[in-house]
Amino acid sequence: MFHERIGFEISAALPDRRRLARSLFRTERRPEETITLLGQSVDLVRPEEVMHHVGRWVRAGRKAIVANHNLHSLYLVRRDPALRRFFQRADLTQLDSTPLVWFARLLGLSSRPFHRCTYLDWRDHFWSLANREGWRVMYVGGAPGVAERAAQSLSARAPGATIAVEHGYFDMTPGSVDNARVVAAANAFQPNILFVGMGMPRQEAWIADNIAELPCAVILSVGAAFDYEAGVQKAAPRWMGRIGLEWLFRLVVDPKRLFTRYCIEPWSLLGPALADLRAARSRNAAL
Repeated sequence: MFHERIGFEISAALPDRRRLARSLFRTERRPEETITLLGQSVDLVRPEEVMHHVGRWVRAGRKAIVANHNLHSLYLVRRDPALRRFFQRADLTQLDSTPLVWFARLLGLSSRPFHRCTYLDWRDHFWSLANREGWRVMYVGGAPGVAERAAQSLSARAPGATIAVEHGYFDMTPGSVDNARVVAAANAFQPNILFVGMGMPRQEAWIADNIAELPCAVILSVGAAFDYEAGVQKAAPRWMGRIGLEWLFRLVVDPKRLFTRYCIEPWSLLGPALADLRAARSRNAAL
């Protein structure tokens, strides 16, 4: 049985000008807020709700996975068994795509306001919590030296948090010496939070392959999160994310790498999208 409870968070660790009450949110998910979109399960949660669940799992000492779906992952999951295993194991799957949020509303699957939800949307809230709660945070990913630079910057912003990093340029083959070393480092550090940022689907495959050996932490796939924190990649303005144009910003910045992802891959999802539209029309006709 799911019950609705209303709460709000005031981030005391932020400067006074930003010490504002966050908007009301549900502290327990409702069954209908886990929906199937283009054949995959996603959770309609807002950034502050993600942080609520992360904090609850940390306090319980529970191992949990927070994933995120976007058009790229919806393309890859149909082709990559490791990625399917990862999403099947996930405890919470954010919807990291404003166009997909709009599509969910068009289908009548979203009954309250939502926008895309990913690391860049909740990072300030996260680091205020990590600072206040004294969380141990580990990041696996990025080029050698980049994560260390990010950790230095973040430690200055959140001195109450303890941060450890491992770069993502290692042999992640199960059973390899490199992989065993990284898993051992995670277990030695015993993080409350384990960020994995090695790009999709590599980061998800690593989590899926090593989940049994990893420590009891909340594990989040976060892509280039520490590249942004280190300043080696420029994040799109958040207003572009809110209006569904972050993909365009990223395409202009890195067209060679991202042209196929943003201009070719989405066409393969036309069939599932039409199936969702037909299902929505049938639901409406039955009302």
